[in-house]
Amino acid sequence: MRVYNFSAGPAMLPLEALEAARSELTDWQGSGMSVMEVSHRGKAFVECAAQTEALLRELMGIPENYTVLFLQGGASGQFDAIPLNLTADGDTVDFLNTGQWSAKAIKAARKAGLTVDVLADEAGSRYTTTPAEGSFTVDPAAAYLHYTPNETIGGVEFGYVPESGDVPLVADMSSTILSRPIDVSRYGLIYAGAQKNMGPSGLCVVIVRNDLLGRARPSTPSIWNYAEMAASDSMLNTPPTFGIYLLGKILTWVKESGGLPAMAERNSAKAEALYGYIDGSGYYSNPVAKDSRSWMNVPFLQANPELDKTFVAEASEAGLTTLAGHRSVGGMRASIYNAMPLAGVQALIDFMTDFQRRNG
Repeated sequence: MRVYNFSAGPAMLPLEALEAARSELTDWQGSGMSVMEVSHRGKAFVECAAQTEALLRELMGIPENYTVLFLQGGASGQFDAIPLNLTADGDTVDFLNTGQWSAKAIKAARKAGLTVDVLADEAGSRYTTTPAEGSFTVDPAAAYLHYTPNETIGGVEFGYVPESGDVPLVADMSSTILSRPIDVSRYGLIYAGAQKNMGPSGLCVVIVRNDLLGRARPSTPSIWNYAEMAASDSMLNTPPTFGIYLLGKILTWVKESGGLPAMAERNSAKAEALYGYIDGSGYYSNPVAKDSRSWMNVPFLQANPELDKTFVAEASEAGLTTLAGHRSVGGMRASIYNAMPLAGVQALIDFMTDFQRRNG
């Protein structure tokens, strides 16, 4: 039985994409092998990777002067790779700190010998807010400005794209990529772990403006050197072949579902329904400022926190899984990425209503 999986990642994937993969799992394109068994340098897989990239470019409107890389190591690997590729030792980089993933990126930048200037730190609100637009000034000499558009753990999301002038804007879009249209040309570099909206864990997509290639420090490992990976079409080493293949299936599903505008409409409706219910329940609450609430990750608290484990256990029995909040913040969290249908959100609301009736 398929359940409604509210995990923050690895997360629920579109059933249509999974079924398409299942149908050819043991015999891909008449090869008598799965896609996981064929050579990544063979013609069939090279074409598969090229088609996946073309679909991503089409759906996101990625300009020609940007390179798409399919890398390993997840977004956490890019915390270290980005300073190695975009800076020299001693450079200054600017950051906006809105939670735990921002903090991890900051820590990696400092470890790389950079001067880190945190332009805004939302610690005062316990990371339940985002900095007001225009409330910070970017250093024009900074190597880049880094921010996390959506903090998965805290459920905090920027409602705007920070203005960085001529300084390259770097964004960790692991939790928001493909959830709505974006203007890629506003960014110097976008990176995203796949295990939210794009596929299985193990794949990281990097979208980098071409003028930022070729700047890597001499000590940068080849598999993290963007220019070297670009020159080899992300196949300097064996790439995450199954992740690339399944990303193609998911992109096909997104396209057939109406593209990113349709994803935005779908995701906005889910978030509006769940937040509206929480706010009006008189029992549940969301700690995030209303102008900073995430479409993708919805943390919520109940009036009696001693019943949190009971809530999670009973929800799981009802087919609503992985609702426990992150251990650092407690409570519950519903991650409602692209693959979560509105029916899943409604099923959660119905369960929450019944739980409140029995325990409120």
